[in-house]
Amino acid sequence: MITVSNVSLQFGSDTLFKNVDLQFNPGNCYGIIGANGAGKSTFLKILCGELKPTTGEVSIPKNLRMSVLKQDHFAYDAYTVLDTVIMGNQRLYDIMQEKDALYAKEDFSEEDGVKASELEAEFAEMDGWEAEANVSKLIQGLGLSEDLLYSQMSELSGNEKVKILLAQALFGNPDIILMDEPTNHLDIDAIAWLEDFLSEYFGTVIVVSHDRHFLNNVCTHTVDIDYTKIKMYVGNYEFWYESSQMMQRLIKQQNKRTEEKIKELKSFIERFSANKSKSRQATSRRKLLDNLTVEEMPASSRRYPFIGFDMDRELGKDVLQVTDLCKTVDGVSFTLGRNDKVAFVGESEQAITMLFKILMDEEQPDSGSVKWGVSTSRSYFPVDNSDFFNDCDLSIIDWIRQYSENDITDTFLRGFLGRMLFSGDDVYKPVKVLSGGEKVRCMFSRMMLFHSNVLLLDRPTNHLDLESITAVNNGLMSFKGVVLLSSHDHEILQTVADRIIEITPDGCIDRQGTYEEFIQWKKEQGK
Repeated sequence: MITVSNVSLQFGSDTLFKNVDLQFNPGNCYGIIGANGAGKSTFLKILCGELKPTTGEVSIPKNLRMSVLKQDHFAYDAYTVLDTVIMGNQRLYDIMQEKDALYAKEDFSEEDGVKASELEAEFAEMDGWEAEANVSKLIQGLGLSEDLLYSQMSELSGNEKVKILLAQALFGNPDIILMDEPTNHLDIDAIAWLEDFLSEYFGTVIVVSHDRHFLNNVCTHTVDIDYTKIKMYVGNYEFWYESSQMMQRLIKQQNKRTEEKIKELKSFIERFSANKSKSRQATSRRKLLDNLTVEEMPASSRRYPFIGFDMDRELGKDVLQVTDLCKTVDGVSFTLGRNDKVAFVGESEQAITMLFKILMDEEQPDSGSVKWGVSTSRSYFPVDNSDFFNDCDLSIIDWIRQYSENDITDTFLRGFLGRMLFSGDDVYKPVKVLSGGEKVRCMFSRMMLFHSNVLLLDRPTNHLDLESITAVNNGLMSFKGVVLLSSHDHEILQTVADRIIEITPDGCIDRQGTYEEFIQWKKEQGK
């Protein structure tokens, strides 16, 4: 159990949050959400004792062990994989080192024997004899070979290090696990394994993540950081989002009788509590939702950008024909129709980026051809937008003015930017000093002004907060044209795409259906 009492945090005259009173209990998983810069990672640092609050305190019983997902990928380069993971339980690792040092002594004394006996007893109590087997099980669950156990961390790739540090955080059954963006750089299978692990976990889990699919699958509670306040709600992210939208709508419906509103809310709660999953977390969440009162429903005032795409003209029958394209991979061929929304997946993100650049005529293939239909007009969201902003002295409003073909007046552009959450004097900020998320919102503004009927998007949710990711998701779902999409966001792939093309070293695999149907098909094929 973690008890947070009257916690506030100030940086100079700025208050990040104040008067926070929360309790985190065993058997639950808490997803921390909030806009970029709201203080999610900072709050985790306060919970683990890395940062001292301005006021208040965090109380954790002394007999509970907390594990924190480390972010420094180079901190353990001098150690083996096995030692690095075991360090997740620092006391167990220290005992092992002490034992080894004692047994290595040439003048092993009677006193050393007594000490060794005590260490052996504590070692056995901490399941030390199973440590190597448990480490092996963890890293294999995350998709790594047990052959890596005695490799140096310095020899591993960046993605392998991410998995080892995650295994370290999970090792030895800690009572409390704190994780900041644990699914970053994980593949589909590793994320699925982590979801299963956490769904059956007995302790307290607190996680910050932008992965809505992950939050929906593992969380029993949502902790919302918004306008200096931190509030805890029952339910996963989807429940928080849908109920917040519903509450805002009901608040505006002044003429609707209170009894009708309560009936509608109760029906909504029942729908979400009817979860078929039998996991520990899902069962716990269902019980909590069954007991939820209307007064405890979220009523967030969070603002969402508006992202919506309309087309100047309808698409004809022929959209795109790609034939035997070769560059970073060989023999990529596919044809797109007027109703296709395609997700491009594969181990090589660079190959997909290169494909998109070839389709936009920014790169030339070594061989093969690309033929766009005469009725197509295309907008492209590149994964690297630096060329649009570096060394650019324009303000936001003048930057977007370059791309507005029909109306370049300040009145129109300010209204348009306001829907993208650039209001007041924000529109006069130089674009070269914008944050990653602000630049992405500018890029979406640019795309919307083109009114294209084909959208190409290469990892569009990088740098975005959950609100903006949700807006992008909704915008792409509503779009009536053709979409070519690459993304790490499971939810976007699942809800937007109706066709999956996997880019492989030998060409491509092309399947109609949803993303999850594609994953299931691959499992059945043993791929």
